[in-house]
Amino acid sequence: MLAMGALALGTACSSSAKVGPESVAGLTPDGTVDMNEVQVAYIGNAGGGSGTLYYHGQSYPFRIAGLGVGGIGASTVDAEGEVYKLPNLSQFAGSYAQASYGFAFGTASGGDLWMQNQSGVILHLKAKRTGLMLSLGGDAVVINMQ
Repeated sequence: MLAMGALALGTACSSSAKVGPESVAGLTPDGTVDMNEVQVAYIGNAGGGSGTLYYHGQSYPFRIAGLGVGGIGASTVDAEGEVYKLPNLSQFAGSYAQASYGFAFGTASGGDLWMQNQSGVILHLKAKRTGLMLSLGGDAVVINMQ
């Protein structure tokens, strides 16, 4: 799984797509997600967890694995947000390049995550972290449907 995450990091970080508010301006979300992840960082970072995609009145569980650069500490991340540019369920799974910022100190936290996969699906997540961690940088996340 570590090798798959490293491959995803290389693939996702080589993408030239820039994701942010301008990439979804005027669009209506196609679905929503709830995610739970544990992250550990010391220069590099790694994490894993699970989530649920809510799409067309159905819920679909998924698993998360990821690697990244930048950060120090350990935290749990609970995130929820919108899914954009998802014309069909088969395009949700895959490697997502992630641009994020965030901090956690005890129960005080903040963060904003923008992720895009190879199919152009965009996730905009608001994260709440618990633990002690400071992160800044890019990551790759692999989402697999259960």
